[in-house]
Amino acid sequence: MNNPVGKKNMRDMLFENKVTLLFVLLCIGAFFASKQTMGFLLGELFTRIGRNTFLVLSLLIPVLAGMGLNFGIVIGAMAAQIAVFSVSVWGITGFKGFALCVLLSTPLSILFGYGAGKLFNNMKGSEMIGGMVLGYCANGLYQLLFLFIFGGVIPINNSRLMISGGVGVKNTIDLKDTIKYALDELPLLHVVELALVLLALSAVIAWSAAKKKGDTAAGKRQVLRLVLSAVGFGLTFVPPIRSLLTTTRYTLLTAVEVVVAVVIAYTVGSVCYKKLLLHQEADLKKAGLRIALAAVAYALTYVDSIYRLLLSVKVPVVTYCMIGLLCFFNEALMKTRLGQNMRTVGQSLSVATASGINVDRTRIIAIIFSTVLAGYGQLISMQNIGTFQTYGAHETVGQFAIAALLVGGASVQKATNKQAVLGVVLFHTLFILAPSAGKNLFGNSMIGEYFRVFVAYGVIALSLAMHAWKGKAAQKIQLKPQGEKPGAGPSAEAEGAAQ
Repeated sequence: MNNPVGKKNMRDMLFENKVTLLFVLLCIGAFFASKQTMGFLLGELFTRIGRNTFLVLSLLIPVLAGMGLNFGIVIGAMAAQIAVFSVSVWGITGFKGFALCVLLSTPLSILFGYGAGKLFNNMKGSEMIGGMVLGYCANGLYQLLFLFIFGGVIPINNSRLMISGGVGVKNTIDLKDTIKYALDELPLLHVVELALVLLALSAVIAWSAAKKKGDTAAGKRQVLRLVLSAVGFGLTFVPPIRSLLTTTRYTLLTAVEVVVAVVIAYTVGSVCYKKLLLHQEADLKKAGLRIALAAVAYALTYVDSIYRLLLSVKVPVVTYCMIGLLCFFNEALMKTRLGQNMRTVGQSLSVATASGINVDRTRIIAIIFSTVLAGYGQLISMQNIGTFQTYGAHETVGQFAIAALLVGGASVQKATNKQAVLGVVLFHTLFILAPSAGKNLFGNSMIGEYFRVFVAYGVIALSLAMHAWKGKAAQKIQLKPQGEKPGAGPSAEAEGAAQ
């Protein structure tokens, strides 16, 4: 029996995800045309995921606030590059240098983001165009800073960084002796210890507050958190666990095993927490399905070809943890009052204003968040690459990050963590395979290079065109007269009068 509603829903789903589906087909075709091995693809892909996903995730908050795709994240990247150059001049190395870059880039990004937010508030509805123009203007000032002010106005006596003559910075700076792999090679043990200490401190503070209010149940929960923190800290001294936590790069096999163990432990723990402490009903079917999927994933690692493939690829653990932390932050922000205000502002400025929300302030905060996070993302990218392209590292940050987000199925009005991660995977899969595919098909690898750049800009153009088309369609619907009853138009009135 035909189901027209089901067919319509299927058509709508295919139409909404047409760009994603097209990229899936392109990636499959490029993989076979390139004749690359799966091991090569996964090795390159997981490197690029760790390098670029943080930048793409920094775009989500402005989309939520109704400001569209933030082309202005380039100014956050510039703030990060100014910080990296400063640390290189001072010669601070390793994770200390990386941490100092974070500290230096944060106030700069906040300042730049505040200025961008003020600008966007004066051009509501045209933020994306404003972001592009702002990026070009900021790039001019950036070039002035690195070509003339550094060395010309601010004396810098460092032949390794400066052009011969002492005025202007070199085009390429090697970060090998400063922050190269500073985050990628950081042991997970330090992050876990810091997280457990912060969890214990927050539990003590919350327990003190609950005690003052006389909330016994809340106090017991905080005591449990404190005990779990102490147990977790104690487990870090168990030799096998400590050895695992001091390893800086996991093979994909180890990563899968750790993720499976964490998923099962979290699922069982959350069920016990709800039933025993909160006395609430837990969704046992969902928990069972999650554990079953984790078990299937672990069982697949015993397939010989999969086992050898997972063993051949390594990923930087702390970098991926930072990506996971940003995903958690984006989700947690939506549950706060600020996140709800951003969502309301994104849906309707008039409704937000009538609700007493300070629209301009909320929009500025959204841009500041995005700019600061973009700065952090650029730092992660640069420490992974290991070199600093002084005058070009920031120029394509906005376009490629936005293209990756759109490839994952996001739009000007809606974007999620899942769409961002999927977009990075598909976009960079095509980037990895396109040169080899172009060489095998046409005898010239540059054809693949041109194609992937064309695709990046084409996806952005298509998304903006669809956004404009939807906007015009919505205006036509609003301007169309409300449904008139048949026979109730002017001709019917005239006929009635004649009778």
